[in-house]
Amino acid sequence: EQVSRPWTPAFIRGDLHIEHVFVDGDKVSGIIVWSEARQGYVLFDLASLSLANTAQLDDLLAGYGSAVDAAMIRAWWSWRCLVVVRWLSENGYGDPQTFPEVAVLRSRT
Repeated sequence: EQVSRPWTPAFIRGDLHIEHVFVDGDKVSGIIVWSEARQGYVLFDLASLSLANTAQLDDLLAGYGSAVDAAMIRAWWSWRCLVVVRWLSENGYGDPQTFPEVAVLRSRT
């Protein structure tokens, strides 16, 4: 329900992961792989970035520098995991029980 509530459109990266981000010291110096860039909800990018490191969410939010709804980011984790598990399974990525996305979903229940 949370991810379907109204939001203000923004330009988002769409598939933001730590391996797509270059840093120089403590500053972001580049972001690669923009193939999924589109109009969307800005917290989706933060959810994608933090999905593989859920324990670091508080650190990410502190560095983000503004008030962010952490519950909404967690809701986007669930949505993204639900969507990707089916795709991974249908495309031969193994047993869904071994997917990190399934572990995230289990941790949310």
